[in-house]
Amino acid sequence: VQLQASGGGLVQAGGSLRLSCAASGRSFRYYGVGWFRQAPRKEREFVASIDRSNGQIDYADSVKGRFLISRDNAKNTLYLQMNSLKPEDTAVYYCVMGSKHNWSTGLWGQGTLVTVSS
Repeated sequence: VQLQASGGGLVQAGGSLRLSCAASGRSFRYYGVGWFRQAPRKEREFVASIDRSNGQIDYADSVKGRFLISRDNAKNTLYLQMNSLKPEDTAVYYCVMGSKHNWSTGLWGQGTLVTVSS
């Protein structure tokens, strides 16, 4: 069972990227899913999530109105559409599958690097 994140890269400020996270060996539909990020010399922080039980979507204040999280259960894939990117969005982005009440016990992907140039 693993999560494979992809879609990172180098983009100019104001640009867009779409991250994907494909799960193999386990179905997404029974779990909450989310994205976190870790910038250089900073702690990992929450970005967005979709609750398993009611589908509630949550965003960090720093990305509200710019990022959109979605899931395709048929493809077993999680997405993060990132628009109006800022240099401060530069980080390694990680996907996770588990419970929003304790993400640390979930299954984490390997991360994909997003670099936003000014």
